[in-house]
Parts: sequence; structure tokens; C-alpha cells
Amino acid sequence: MSFKIALSGLNAASSHLDVTAHNIANVNTTGFKSSRASFADVYATANNDVTKTTPGAGVRLNTIVQQFSQGNIDFTDNNLDLAISGEGFFTMKGNSGVTYTRSGAFSVDREGYVVNNNNERLQVFPPTSNGSFATGSMTDLQLQITENAPKASTKADIGVNLPGDAPLPTSTPFDPSVATSYNHATSMTVYDSLGTSHTATLYFVKDAAANTWQQHLYVDDNAVGGANTLTFSDTGELVSPASGAVGYPAYATTTGSADIQLTFDYNNSTQYGNEFGVNTLQQDGFTTGRLTGIEVDASGVVSARFTNGQSAELGKVALANFSNPNGLQQQGDTSWAETFSSGSPRVGEPGSSNFGLLQAGALESSNVDLTEQLVEMITAQRNFQANTQMISTADAVTQAIINIR
Repeated sequence: MSFKIALSGLNAASSHLDVTAHNIANVNTTGFKSSRASFADVYATANNDVTKTTPGAGVRLNTIVQQFSQGNIDFTDNNLDLAISGEGFFTMKGNSGVTYTRSGAFSVDREGYVVNNNNERLQVFPPTSNGSFATGSMTDLQLQITENAPKASTKADIGVNLPGDAPLPTSTPFDPSVATSYNHATSMTVYDSLGTSHTATLYFVKDAAANTWQQHLYVDDNAVGGANTLTFSDTGELVSPASGAVGYPAYATTTGSADIQLTFDYNNSTQYGNEFGVNTLQQDGFTTGRLTGIEVDASGVVSARFTNGQSAELGKVALANFSNPNGLQQQGDTSWAETFSSGSPRVGEPGSSNFGLLQAGALESSNVDLTEQLVEMITAQRNFQANTQMISTADAVTQAIINIR
């Protein structure tokens, strides 16, 4: 009996060493979670000895428990590297189904999908038309690899200061080629529906009437409508037009685009002091843009940045959590699969409920404590040696009994 008990101890110590060796081997594995061997004693359950004098039958490996504690966050130079600070798993979808992982080392495949090393695609909540996200469904995260479409200019905010003591121009009538026929000018770039840029120049001419100016708009040196009157109060604030908005006639381009239809808002324009100044020239159009980078914020929103200064939200990273993470089935490659024991996944947004926040440009390192594992290794080694000594002792007793004459 002693041989079998000691042999079970050897098997347990060997299993302990296997678990410890696995932890140590993965000390540098991104997103790895360490394991702990749990043992249980063995008794003959069919024995009805009420005197409690029957010894146990040894030990067995009861279970190997995953330790889902937080690993350290290591920063990288890749914006697609993601780390979860808190609870939750990334949701991945591949040919073998849905898996879950804490390893956020992602890259882009040839079709623009964000994938891990197993070509499983990262799942996100898709954006909606109203600027939110459809949290009731998930889809593959795909980067926008085509050019960002242009937008024609339609509105502009014009904030200029026209000097109150400006003299009347010495030349009349107004002619943009004659500098003495106007007081001041400024220009900005506007775009047509094809993304082609055009230069819009605004001319300001002091009127004989008090606190009154005539404004002219030229696009690509072509007049767009006639003069527009801007009137200011005796405190320098715009009073006419009452709404501050000036609408211009449609301007026909030569690029094949739709006509440019502009409305300028002069509400931020003033008549103060004796100097001309440009405070605001902002219009709402832009040209085509190429993808320059990807950003992921702490709440999981993935945005694409383009050369035209625009950005587009591509989705929001979907996290999953389980009532019993220890019930997940290990799949290798630091991924897990749902089981009956783990329960169904609860899917949510980073930073909501009990889900952690995301850190872009970072990876979660292994949570293995190397010092602790080295102590476990020594403990398992001592247990192994003690059980071998037990076998040697039992063998000596057996030999003594055999040698009785």
C-alpha cells in the first residue's frame, strides 16, 4: 500500500512541476494567465470501517485553476496594440468560431481587417448614422483603406475686424485689380463636390454712409454676385444683415463638379479701432483624404485619421466577461472558449459596468510572478524527493520481511 501512496505523491509532485514549468515558460507571453495546481487526498469510499483506522490512499490532482489577475501594462509604438486595464476579454471570430483573449497584439491583414496572430478578427460594435454605436450586434473591425470622400464647401464663419476710422477708397468703382479701389482683402480655400480647391477672396470697401461697408466675393478671380452691405452699430457690432448670414449665387466650376453654393456668416465680424484684422476664417468643406493612422481611446472607440484633417469612427471594441472565467476552456495561443461551466458571455463596452478600460499602444504582459514560481519549483522538488524516500523506506521494510528465516 505504501508503494501506491508514495507513487501517487510522485505523480502529484510531477504534475506540480509541470504546471510550474508551464508558468515559467510563459513568463514573457503576452496576455498569459498563470495556473495553480490544486490537489485532493484519496480515500477508499467503499470502506465502512467505523473505527477510522484505515489510512488514506494517497493524493490526486484535483484541478488546474487559472489565475485571471491583472498583468502589467507594457507600452509599445503600435497603436493597434491594445491592453485591457480591468476585467474583460477581447472577442475574436475565426474559422473555428468565437474565442476570447487578453492578448491585444493586433495587426491588419490584406483586406484591412484587424486580426491577431491566428487571423481571427477583432469584434466591435458598428457605428450608427446618429453618431452612436449599435451595442446589440457585433461585426469585424475593418480599417477604411479607400480614400475619404470630399465634401463641398457650403458655409463659412467669417470673423474680421474692420477699422472704424478707415478712409474712403481713392479709386472708384471697385476693381479687384486696383488696390486703391478697396480698403482690405483676405482669402481662404473652398472646395467643390469633387474635392478640388478654389481660392475665395473677400474684398471690403468703406462706404460713404457711416459704419457701412460693401463686401465683394471672388472665387478664382471670378465675381460671385454683386456687392453686399455690412452695417455696424456705433459700438462696433454687426447690425445688418440681421442674421449675420450672406448667401451668394451659385458658382459654376470648370472641374465638372456641382456648382459651389456658399453662405458666409459675419456675426463674428466687428468694427473696432483703427486696424484691420482676421480672427476667423473657417469653412466646412474638405478635399479627399488618405488614411494616416488609427486611434483607439480608453472607451474603445476606433477612429481613422485622414490627410484632409477628417476622422471617421469605425467601431467600438466589444469586450466580453463571464460569471465563472475559470470555467473557460483553454484553446492555446492565449485564447479561451466558452463552456457550460463558464456561463454565457456578457458583452459590453469598455469602461461600462464591470468592464475595464482600454489602453492603446500597450500590451498586457504575463501575470506570472517568477519568484513565486521558483519557490513552487523548490517545493515540488522537495515533495518529489520525500516521496522517493518513502518508496525506498517501504522497499527496505519489504526486503526485511522477505529475509525473515
